[in-house]
Amino acid sequence: MVEQITIRKPDGGKYKALVVDDSAFTLKQITQILMSADIEVIGNAPNGETAIRMYKELYPNVDFVTLDITMPDVDGLHVLKEIMSFDPNAKVIMVTALGREDIVKTAIMNGAKGFILKPLDRLKVLERIKAILGA
Repeated sequence: MVEQITIRKPDGGKYKALVVDDSAFTLKQITQILMSADIEVIGNAPNGETAIRMYKELYPNVDFVTLDITMPDVDGLHVLKEIMSFDPNAKVIMVTALGREDIVKTAIMNGAKGFILKPLDRLKVLERIKAILGA
């Protein structure tokens, strides 16, 4: 049986997320994990350029972003810097594989609120998001 976790805003409303990953599988996996906790995924971006454009279009209705670090063309660190310069209060959660501690530290110094490790574990992902959102 899958443990039911619901993550809601203090007022009871749904959190809204933008999911960014160049892997269609990971994009779908994160989306399903978030939706299982009653989080509304209001956008999926398959690359960095799209992520930056979508964040600006969806602002201020995005509560947080899950952002893959390793993507072709525009990587997650560049996307993070662009989002943070546009919205200094953005909540960006980096998604990375094990062994990338150096990049995670750089991301945190550039404004990321935390990170999620691949391979994705549903409960760990939701616990991390809940902690970052203060839900």
